[in-house]
Amino acid sequence: MREMTEHDQWLKEQLQDADFAAEYLNAAQEDDDPQVYLLALRKVVEARSSLKDVALQSNLSRETLYRTLSAKGNPTLKTLNAVFKATGLEMHVTPRG
Repeated sequence: MREMTEHDQWLKEQLQDADFAAEYLNAAQEDDDPQVYLLALRKVVEARSSLKDVALQSNLSRETLYRTLSAKGNPTLKTLNAVFKATGLEMHVTPRG
């Protein structure tokens, strides 16, 4: 397992704040590549809880959650909502503008 860099540690600490985590995910959503968003969501999950705990709270297997939050993940809306709920966040849609 790789060592955490100073930036990684800083980001993990910042992502524990719900407002920062929401802005981080909103920024990731602006990228056209869905992998960016899924990897950002994984970082939020790891910072705010753990993959194991979120899997338990969302009634997903750990393997499913790992796969879902990988660069090749393809989560359903149901899975995303469960992950958000388990991390204390909500998903919203706003008009572009």
